[in-house]
Amino acid sequence: MVKCLRKSAYVPRKKTEDYEVGRRAKYSKFLRLSFAVMVSCCLGFLFFTSGFSLLWGEGNGTRRGYDSLCSSLSNGTLCCDRSNLRSDICVMKGDVRTDSISSSLLLYTDRNPTGIEKIRPYTRKWETHTMDTIDELNLILKPSSGNSDHRCDVRHEVPAVFFSTGGYTGNLYHEFNDGILPLYITSHHMNRRVVFAILEYHDWWFTKYGDVLRQLSEFPIIDFNRDRRVHCFPEATVGLKIHDELAIDPALMENATKRTMVDFHDMLDRAYAPRISGFAKDEETDESSKRKPKLVIVSRKGSREITNEASLVELAAEIGFTVEVLRPERTTELALIYWKLESSDVMVGVHGAAMTHFMFMRPKSVFIQVIPLGTRWPAENYYGEPARKYGLKYVPYEIGAKESSLREKYDRNDPVLVDPESVAGKGWEVTKKIYLDHQNVRLNLPRFRKRLVRAFEYCNRRRMTTKD
Repeated sequence: MVKCLRKSAYVPRKKTEDYEVGRRAKYSKFLRLSFAVMVSCCLGFLFFTSGFSLLWGEGNGTRRGYDSLCSSLSNGTLCCDRSNLRSDICVMKGDVRTDSISSSLLLYTDRNPTGIEKIRPYTRKWETHTMDTIDELNLILKPSSGNSDHRCDVRHEVPAVFFSTGGYTGNLYHEFNDGILPLYITSHHMNRRVVFAILEYHDWWFTKYGDVLRQLSEFPIIDFNRDRRVHCFPEATVGLKIHDELAIDPALMENATKRTMVDFHDMLDRAYAPRISGFAKDEETDESSKRKPKLVIVSRKGSREITNEASLVELAAEIGFTVEVLRPERTTELALIYWKLESSDVMVGVHGAAMTHFMFMRPKSVFIQVIPLGTRWPAENYYGEPARKYGLKYVPYEIGAKESSLREKYDRNDPVLVDPESVAGKGWEVTKKIYLDHQNVRLNLPRFRKRLVRAFEYCNRRRMTTKD
């Protein structure tokens, strides 16, 4: 059994409704140093005991690939790569059989196996409090002579990928960042010749993402916890690969495919195409509207609401946009949201999980994120930076104290208003209570107008260039 070096623990970050407050940069230097110490202490042992060399990449660990450890395995091999900060990956190759009753995968081999590996197949391994809620799988090697005790009920000719839809599933950002994107990264090179086996499976999740899953696999999904049959595979990958927040790093993609977020968007386009054709037939659009740039406002109700949204709609229309207000609900079909945003030129919205929808827009479109007090860091790291990497023209709009509803609750010299970053630095509980759950926005429309005018001019220039 091939084992990898286990890295030093990552400092966990707490979770809010839409994001965990943290500062990865503060820890990167510490992580690099501690990692270097462990490598220097353990390399000799690894080289002489396993006969397996480790190829260490540069950076803090999130930027290295998984394939240097567990690629090109021979039959009867179990390999676990635990060197990445975000997730563990184990690969079993050979006679792999499921035993859902004991939450186990069994690999039968003639290599005199000993030992067992355990893994929680979810992509937030630095968050101990989250990972403790994820079902654990036992990966066990057994002698081939005993395989008659665990006969196959279903024999598959293609490999399997095992992962969990527990954790923060239910929050749009996490459904894509922790699940759908990593699943694409992990399985795209298999060209749909793969079976997905899901721990903590939810019917509603499959209903929501079935169109996407069918683009990644041509086989029925296995509900691992409920399906008591013995499924047999020639290979199994346990856990998902993840690169960064809502991002794909082409340099880390398997088999040098160099896939990007644009390729992911194209996959979504194929997934939703049948539904979009139906939506388009049902909608009547006058010719004058088609000639104008389209602006979509992703609306919120409750916290972080734009209280003068109606005036914003009037302003955008006055500038020359065709304006649509989109109010996503939990039950709103993703294909409908995709259609609305993929056909738009500009998306405007207040920081929150719904900003994940920027991935539905075409590259070079405009994304204006309204950033409430106290949310600068997460707004940039979870949506701003990924949007730029994807190829959008990202426009951050940080509100002033006079645009925040908090000015009605706090003295004008209170740190909540004049130094929100220091207040947010006290922890996610404080941030959530003050800036996320109890803050609305009343836009300074003359100030915001400047962003809209520049976006309008940019869209018109793009249209002229496209026509030429």
